Amino acid sequence: MRAAAPGRARRGGKRERLVEAAVRVFHEQGVEKTTLADIARAADVPVGNVYYYFKTKDQLVEAAVGAHRDRLAALTGRLEALPGPADRLKALVAGWVEERETAARFGCPFGTLATELDKRDDGPDLAVSEVMRALIDWTAGQFTELGRPDAHALALELVAAYQGMSVLTHTLRDPTIMSTQGERLTSWIDSLTRP
Repeated sequence: MRAAAPGRARRGGKRERLVEAAVRVFHEQGVEKTTLADIARAADVPVGNVYYYFKTKDQLVEAAVGAHRDRLAALTGRLEALPGPADRLKALVAGWVEERETAARFGCPFGTLATELDKRDDGPDLAVSEVMRALIDWTAGQFTELGRPDAHALALELVAAYQGMSVLTHTLRDPTIMSTQGERLTSWIDSLTRP
């Protein structure tokens, strides 16, 4: 996730700014360490106004998961404009690699949230799994278009590889891990398209 440009955080309504701030602050600090005041400050919204839109932090968590779902849908929609499934998969990997500095500091924006929420069993963990499944399903669809009978297994392998390289990049604070593993994944995708 990229930092907002100056003035960008002020665009949109207060609710949208609060959701965007929640996504960013949950990624940077984690859900448990984040307070509603932290999110209000990041959104440049008075803390009292937060309660008008979200009565609890859990409602903000749900909104943040929804924002991730929407971002994934927008991303895959843009990728669908590319000419073929291998191009789409390689563009997906390239996008992950572009975020290597962020991954080195905070980990995968969605993976870290998913890991944290999975420790809870009060609802958000199910919504998170739906978003992760949507990524896997979209990826499997690309491998299916490539004519691969093992499309689902390949999708799992690609998404697992991304999550693994993201964890290592973050744990070792080394963005080059993301770059080298991204090159490896791109070569792997190319190898799957050769007869």
